[in-house]
Amino acid sequence: MIAQNTQMMGRFRNVFLILVASLALVGTPRADMIGHGGMVRAVAFSPDGRRVLTGSFDFSAILWDFEEQRQLARLDGHNGPVTAVAFASDDRAVTASDDQMVRIWRFSGNKPTLLHRLEGHTHKVMGLAVSADGKIIASGGWDKTVRLWDAETGKPIRTINVKTPVNAVAFVNAGKWLAVGGHDNTIRLLDVDTGLSRGTLSGHKMGITRLRAAPGGMRLISASIDKSVRVWDVANLKLIQTLERHESQVFDVDILADGRSAVSVGRDGNLVRWNLQTGKIDRTIKAHDKIIWGVAVSPDGRFAVTGSSDETGRVWHLASGDRIGAEAPPVGEPQPWMKSQHPGAELYRKCARCHVLDAASGRRSGPPLRGLFGRRAGSVAGYNYSEALNGARFDWNDETIFKLFDLGPDKFLPGTKMPLQRVGDPKRLVQLVDYLKQLTALP
Repeated sequence: MIAQNTQMMGRFRNVFLILVASLALVGTPRADMIGHGGMVRAVAFSPDGRRVLTGSFDFSAILWDFEEQRQLARLDGHNGPVTAVAFASDDRAVTASDDQMVRIWRFSGNKPTLLHRLEGHTHKVMGLAVSADGKIIASGGWDKTVRLWDAETGKPIRTINVKTPVNAVAFVNAGKWLAVGGHDNTIRLLDVDTGLSRGTLSGHKMGITRLRAAPGGMRLISASIDKSVRVWDVANLKLIQTLERHESQVFDVDILADGRSAVSVGRDGNLVRWNLQTGKIDRTIKAHDKIIWGVAVSPDGRFAVTGSSDETGRVWHLASGDRIGAEAPPVGEPQPWMKSQHPGAELYRKCARCHVLDAASGRRSGPPLRGLFGRRAGSVAGYNYSEALNGARFDWNDETIFKLFDLGPDKFLPGTKMPLQRVGDPKRLVQLVDYLKQLTALP
């Protein structure tokens, strides 16, 4: 009875925190991924890169539109903090929690439906991974077990006992093995089909917090509370690199799709990008003033989303280090697009999240748009352009702007800071270009 009352009080507390967070934002310019009422513990990208899932100590997970950093749905159902999240496909996700439960969700459009409750763990579940083909879910808990589940039916496949509470799991060796890390300093490699040991990886001095497999699964990267990130040769059971720069515990790490770079985050609030070919740091970003618990890199390798004790998720362009925020227009800037009857005005509202019209109105993640047509790309003085636009040799006009949104920024300007903002309807795109031309004309 006491346990039930405590659990109920915890639920009331977190609902209250969510309400307070929501009320605090009324009438306030919104930026980042704001909506949780507790620390953001875990982050994952959908395979197509269009949506992000965050898990929080407020007992919920939130599905976000990545382009607009807009909340699409809240996944409620856990009776404890959500400790890990993952996508099994673009329309299926998995969450794990302190409540000893793993849950599988399906999104019909943006509406979440709970498909399966995976019961069996007897302590909090901390590690979560989905095989590359999306067929098997692996979960690891502080009950010293790793459990494999059928991702379609939710039925248990196998339970494997280990010698330590588990914090992290990852499929390696083309999905044939499972890497397991926990409270001790050893990474265990287990056969997915038999549960038998395939060896160990030793080198960390303290507990393992996160494991990620590189593309192909023959390399593994690990994070630890010993302040280091390490890269491993799975086939030969060898340590390749030790990466040290964080000032304190490292809580999460992810590998870019090309396998040549990685990012790590931790207690010091830094997002560190590593060059895995040289072992050196490409960039350090002071991403949050508080602890960063989770990080995920977009499938195209251009962006990272961080989740922090400050209860937010933030988007970062890795090449430039810039924060990409879907912010409301600064106070005082006219917003004629909100009242305009021009058919292109509605689409322009998305542009207004990252661009001011006039430089005097403030600063955004994108350059000001006044005088856009006829302007040389990458030429606004003082703006921190990505390499894709530094030294550009073309002008913005009807044709180039049409191509930008027809092909998509990532195709038209590889490496650009612009998120995925493709307009698939040629008629609507012509309307947007026409409205941009009118709105941004110099006085």
